[in-house]
Amino acid sequence: MRAELDKRAMAALSSGHCATDFANGALPALLPFFVEKFDLSYTLAAAAVLASAVSSSIVQPLFGLWSDRRGAIWLLPGGVALAGIGIALASAAPTYPLVLLFVVVSGLGVAAFHPEGSKFAAFAGGRRRASAMSLFSIGGNFGFALGPIAATPLVLAFGLNGGLLLAVPGLAVAVALLLLAPFLGSFAPERGRQVETDEPDRVGALLLLLGVIAFRSVAWFGLITFVPLWEVSLGHSKAHGNHLLSLMLLAGGLGTLAAGPLADRFGRRPVLLASTAATAPLILVFVLVGGVPGAIALAGVGISVIATFGVTMVMSQEYLPRHIGVASGLSIGLSIGLGGVGAVALGAVADSIDLRVALYAAAGSALAALALTALLPSSRPSRRLAAEPVVP
Repeated sequence: MRAELDKRAMAALSSGHCATDFANGALPALLPFFVEKFDLSYTLAAAAVLASAVSSSIVQPLFGLWSDRRGAIWLLPGGVALAGIGIALASAAPTYPLVLLFVVVSGLGVAAFHPEGSKFAAFAGGRRRASAMSLFSIGGNFGFALGPIAATPLVLAFGLNGGLLLAVPGLAVAVALLLLAPFLGSFAPERGRQVETDEPDRVGALLLLLGVIAFRSVAWFGLITFVPLWEVSLGHSKAHGNHLLSLMLLAGGLGTLAAGPLADRFGRRPVLLASTAATAPLILVFVLVGGVPGAIALAGVGISVIATFGVTMVMSQEYLPRHIGVASGLSIGLSIGLGGVGAVALGAVADSIDLRVALYAAAGSALAALALTALLPSSRPSRRLAAEPVVP
């Protein structure tokens, strides 16, 4: 049984995750520009987030099932490339319906990459699954944070057509993953050598965890959608709002570095419970106080929420050890899908009442996630995830 994670494999998988979520992260940064160009309401602006969320979530469990049954390593480079191309074309689209169409294309790329990428991260992690998943997650976190950092100056300098350059990182990483596919494929246990688990799937525990993920995602997607728009409503520039968004995402990436090792040492559930408990109070500080304390609180939200993405991924795989691809697809897909639906619902609240009330509702969703987290049973490592890879 392999004890240590493979750094080369994790670097490749994390880079792919970074490039994929780079496209996802660029979308919220583009929303203020879409609002200005197409004269959108908050609800219509959030519809772009919903289009991305639905397209990247509904089919993700199907990709996971395909990954479990047949293996499809080509989804790694293919998904990364499609995600980048889609968001680039969305940026330059002349009408809002075309924006939504290309956002869907990008979302399908995200859906293709994640189940296969997270499964291979589990295989390459050996006994250090939570640490491996944190490394995999941090690639996505930094990609999401880099999306606004890259998109904002490109659009300010060249207009929305400058967003076509957003395809470059995805295409470059896709080529690298294509070249590394034989090496990464060696980590999948051969059918004859794969260690089968004798542990049953715990569907009830997984459903409870999916509830935690759903409420957490409503809060999270509400923030990434409306933080830039909230700052604009306060009279700040679009760049200022996107800088705060990037701060939240980068802080979350740093938190992920600690969450995985802590979960390996102290357990998944205690780390998830502590992180979830901090989220709602920090959101309220951001909204009510603002300024420097609000920015610090927003960074804290990033740490408390993003740091748990890898932890809940591992827990889903350990609750469903016989179908880890499906577990990965469900945990990521539901996270994205319901988060997008929640963003539109919060957009409707913002249009009908006030944007501040919508952010309060995001804090309430975080409290609901905390209540369900307290009911979760502990998860157990699966022998299948720690199967010895066949390395040439």
